[in-house]
Amino acid sequence: MTGSEESENMLYRISRGDERAFDIFMSQWSSRLYNYAMTMLQSRESVEEVVSDVFLEVWKSRGNLLKIEYLGQWLRTITYYKVVTRLRSETRRPKFVSLGDIEEFTIYPMESNDESILSHRQQEAVNEELESLPPKCKHVFFLAKIERMPYRQIATMLNISLSTVNYHVAYAMERLRNKLKNITENEH
Repeated sequence: MTGSEESENMLYRISRGDERAFDIFMSQWSSRLYNYAMTMLQSRESVEEVVSDVFLEVWKSRGNLLKIEYLGQWLRTITYYKVVTRLRSETRRPKFVSLGDIEEFTIYPMESNDESILSHRQQEAVNEELESLPPKCKHVFFLAKIERMPYRQIATMLNISLSTVNYHVAYAMERLRNKLKNITENEH
């Protein structure tokens, strides 16, 4: 059985109310959703509640799981909206919370197992540069380059234009290129 067939089988079992399959599904997705929510909330308690809410939503929607074409995107979208709801309740704002209202957005340090790709110093410089990006830019970059979401889907999810997504990614990439170039020049 291929990975795709296995996944479809698990979703089928969940759609029929199989709690054991759902437990396996949660263990496969919980760390990814946790890390994604943590980049926006940065409070373990809040993130744990958000991820629990996401899985509750999945369980409630289990009858429609087989109709979902992009499961990972669907889960990230639910997580994003649960985070927004959480931010609303924490800030007691009754109106829409836009991406601009998320003041802190952290991308946790990237590590490279292959020392030939980036030196430790270069990794630290990249992580520092990522951390210094504006919050909106960091969030879009995270979705595009770390989560590998298609730009059009990011635009739809965040309710921004495709050109805004392109701008944020290009801006972040340019800053990272310049930072690496400076580090490389200083090492020689």
